[in-house]
Amino acid sequence: MIGMSWLLGGRARGRAKEEPFESGVVGVGSARMRMSAKFYLVAMFFVIFDAEALFLYAWAVSVKEAGWAGFAEAVIFITILLAGLVYLWRIGALEWAPDSRKRLKQQQQSETK
Repeated sequence: MIGMSWLLGGRARGRAKEEPFESGVVGVGSARMRMSAKFYLVAMFFVIFDAEALFLYAWAVSVKEAGWAGFAEAVIFITILLAGLVYLWRIGALEWAPDSRKRLKQQQQSETK
């Protein structure tokens, strides 16, 4: 089929034919875009907590068969994840605002006291 389309396909060439075209919009500029590190942090959190939900769902489906041993394993799993979340919170990995905005908020809070 690929060979047939190459043989029978059109041969028209032109500047407009060589440009990428997606969803009815002609692309402008470079496709390379710098993304903030916050985007990647959110993506990692999504993957981690998505995997957590997957494991907890599997545990919930088989809770009767797993018994108390399965319950203990689920509690240990959740405890480890919560410990990691608390650690990230304590070191400031979850802080989104720049330092200047934090200082401004602290100044506003101290003025209201």
